[in-house]
Amino acid sequence: MQFGFSIVGVVFLAMLFVPNIKWAKHQPRGYEELSKREDKVLLVFERVGEVACSCAAVLFVCPQGFSFPWIVWLLAAFVCMLLYEVAWIRYFRGEQSLVAMYLPLGPIPVPIASLPVVAFLLLGVWYQSPVAVAAAVVLGIGHIGIHLGHLRELSGHDG
Repeated sequence: MQFGFSIVGVVFLAMLFVPNIKWAKHQPRGYEELSKREDKVLLVFERVGEVACSCAAVLFVCPQGFSFPWIVWLLAAFVCMLLYEVAWIRYFRGEQSLVAMYLPLGPIPVPIASLPVVAFLLLGVWYQSPVAVAAAVVLGIGHIGIHLGHLRELSGHDG
């Protein structure tokens, strides 16, 4: 684990924030009402994870840089972020409904929620930072948990 300024982390955060900013301006009908019923404990995990992942993304660097085999972790993380972008492109080109937000991307469930979490987890492995990995786990518990709850509610399976 090594501290420093990570341009890689900045790129990952830009890939995360750009579609979210667009989405925030055009939220699907019903999302605000759905979000009012989110589990408060999961919401705390999500918020703490968001801040921790954002900080870890820019404050850690990989001690081995882009050398093999460490580059494999970074490439896997980048592929997850590219798939995340694909999921958003599909959403923005489609009906932009609540249900469309949660459609799987091939075998990947709730890709708009799960892919960035996995990407930041893999980025933490590349950084060789237990702090960054822990931040991604905390984010995943909250963010994926919330969105699986949304999906259950939309599917009519509240229990």
